[in-house]
Amino acid sequence: MTTETQTYTIDAKGKRLGNIATEAASILMGKDQVNFAKNIAANVTVTIENASKMDIPEKKKGEIYQSYSGYPGGRNEETLEHLGKRLGYAEVVRRTVGGMLPNNKLKNPRLKNLIITE
Repeated sequence: MTTETQTYTIDAKGKRLGNIATEAASILMGKDQVNFAKNIAANVTVTIENASKMDIPEKKKGEIYQSYSGYPGGRNEETLEHLGKRLGYAEVVRRTVGGMLPNNKLKNPRLKNLIITE
């Protein structure tokens, strides 16, 4: 049984961050397919275009993104707006989609199937 890689394209222009991330996470998990299984990574590729042109309200620009190095005092916080300027809005979308995927061994293989263009 051979399966081809399905490609999905999401245009982020004018859409909200949460709606884009929810749609991408659902597709990456394979929930839209008939042969959905929790323990198998779906054979799909999701491309998100125009990430820098998505609609982010002023209230959400102050949302905090955290990272932790594992060392005492190693927690870093920055706002969505600062992260977008520093690493680009593609990284904001990638972190948001990653937060919507289950934390298991399939998370990284699924995130590798996510392509984001500014």
